[in-house]
Amino acid sequence: VKPVPGLPNVLLEGDSITRGYYPAVEKDLHGVANVYLFATSACSGDPRLPGQLRDYFSMMGVHFAVVHFNNGMHGWGYTEAQYAAGLPKMIAALKAGAPGAKLIWATTTPLQHGPATLGGPGAPQATNARINARNRLAAEVMRRAGIPTDTVHALMLKHQDLHSGDVHYTNAGYAVAAEQ
Repeated sequence: VKPVPGLPNVLLEGDSITRGYYPAVEKDLHGVANVYLFATSACSGDPRLPGQLRDYFSMMGVHFAVVHFNNGMHGWGYTEAQYAAGLPKMIAALKAGAPGAKLIWATTTPLQHGPATLGGPGAPQATNARINARNRLAAEVMRRAGIPTDTVHALMLKHQDLHSGDVHYTNAGYAVAAEQ
């Protein structure tokens, strides 16, 4: 993507769900903003994530006006307490790398059926109960930090028919998420 000088820069930070709706967001914001993607399988409980973000911002050298972020569909080997404890570190890394940017938290989307094993055989399972717990914990952290929430979870609960498996969505599903 060739950024257009003078347009604000928007970063979508997340996982494969974010990667799925990124093309539609980029298309929708064409001529309005330059849209960037940072996708990783490291969740907020993963101690590698702040360093990955620091490296990304250093490499890109871009001033971001908005950072829309989530990494909730990974890191099932971390407890919900570890996940919540990592959120302030993730927020700090985003603020350091994108000073002055408006941060927007996106809730983690639901599974169609669940549980889902992510990360290979024997990995801890993702369940809607765990996703709901993480979303509640994150909502409290975001409230305290003054960060608004994009309720993608509630939106996609209304569109369970747009899943392309337990975790991911069809192009139509990603278009719904992107529009919001």
